[in-house]
Amino acid sequence: MSVHEAEAVHAGTAELDRPVRPRRAPSRSFGSLFGRPSATELASFREGDHSLETQRRDARFRRLLATADMLASAVVILMVAGLGMQLGPGVVLLLPLVIPIAKVAGLYDRDNTLLSKSTVDEVPALFQVATLYALLFWLLQGTLGSGSLARLDVVAVWLVMFLGLSTMRSCARRVALRRTASERCLVLGEPAIAEEFARKLRAAPLINAEVVGYIPLNGRGVHAVRPDDLPMLGSVSNLPAALWEHRIDRVVIDSSTTPTGDRLLDKVRLIKAVGVKVSLLPRLLEVVGWSVTLDEVQGMPLLGVHGYGLTRSSQFLKRALDVAGSLGALIFLSPLLLAIALGVRVTSRGPVLFRQRRVGRDGELFHLLKFRTMYDGSDDRKPELLGHNEADGLFKIADDPRITPFGRALRGLSLDELPQLWNVLRGEMSLVGPRPLVPEEDSRIHGWLRRRLDVMPGMTGMWQVLGSARMPLHEMVKLDYLYRANWSLWLDLKILLRTVPFVLARRGM
Repeated sequence: MSVHEAEAVHAGTAELDRPVRPRRAPSRSFGSLFGRPSATELASFREGDHSLETQRRDARFRRLLATADMLASAVVILMVAGLGMQLGPGVVLLLPLVIPIAKVAGLYDRDNTLLSKSTVDEVPALFQVATLYALLFWLLQGTLGSGSLARLDVVAVWLVMFLGLSTMRSCARRVALRRTASERCLVLGEPAIAEEFARKLRAAPLINAEVVGYIPLNGRGVHAVRPDDLPMLGSVSNLPAALWEHRIDRVVIDSSTTPTGDRLLDKVRLIKAVGVKVSLLPRLLEVVGWSVTLDEVQGMPLLGVHGYGLTRSSQFLKRALDVAGSLGALIFLSPLLLAIALGVRVTSRGPVLFRQRRVGRDGELFHLLKFRTMYDGSDDRKPELLGHNEADGLFKIADDPRITPFGRALRGLSLDELPQLWNVLRGEMSLVGPRPLVPEEDSRIHGWLRRRLDVMPGMTGMWQVLGSARMPLHEMVKLDYLYRANWSLWLDLKILLRTVPFVLARRGM
């Protein structure tokens, strides 16, 4: 876009004749609206007019998800036919039936709004869809063909439908992410916030988005001086020109520096009106967490913040999950545990298990168990390797010379962590919780972040599925605190479900 066009947009005296990419034209010149919009202009401006490219991206996700749902329905029908039920032509109606059910559950609209398009997050809704589909299948079986389904057959229909929806949708999203262009984001806020947000986007495997620049809300700011810095794309006064010139798909607004009241509302409305999505970065939730409940008082929205602490019933549920999960895993994985123990014994001298003092709940020390992956006596070499440390606050080396070849294979799949199932069964650890630190690392944590010790440490946790082994200590303990502030049984189950693919992807736990 030329300089004259940008000036015309800012002054509100002309419309852009040739945008960088086609967008649906708004009902008025959007340049004038970003200057000083009147009430009449705001009322006539349509919200939700997205660019053609954004519409195509969202439509591709919806089509692929609908196809995935119908494939899951087809698998169920084939399974029922295999059970011996004679199906008639009317069974074809069951294929598209799943689409309106999923639509009512909101499963085709959430991806249009969210950056993180994770199938795990919609498991509760998929549970409901599979339940309703199985119920309708049972109620309509008389009109679908001859024969009837037994109770166990109906349970099988529900289970296959639930697993099919989860699996097919996950595959569909991965295909859609590969086939669509990266979503271009602009941050309205300080450059430090923009840099942090950009770094987190790059580390997120299920988000196809990038930050192309920022615009400061307070003051005009300065342009980036380092080559790696994000560029400043102008000022708030010429925001419309920046949105068009840099092909912005989404604006992320930092709530800690935004104007309040009608000015913020106007900005959100107007950004949406020119076909750009809006996300708000609520910095307050970094402390209180995301476990909030939407409330309203006579049309005024409120966010109810959950209290800090687990009730007795919650503690009982968490402990029941730990006992059942650890005991079942120890029994099921006993052949694998025996094979690993023999491998450790044969490949290097020393004990099979490595014991290390860690800080547990309420600061109590316990001995964490692992399969030994280093040569015996490797702790004595730690001082000479401190200069090669790659983690802030923790001791991590990518190619640690103290690790045995067999131990490196165990670490690659996190199999060295399996003996901690015994720690869980003994009540010293939990399946999910904060990372257990050694006393030296724990001594660096101060203030309110020490409340992470209010719950038992875990074999896996938020830092594993949201970060990596090279995550700085101060960021890791903040995630631990947020886990504690937002605990729910579903959060534990979600972290466990996410841990498996992250381990298989060898992200470095």
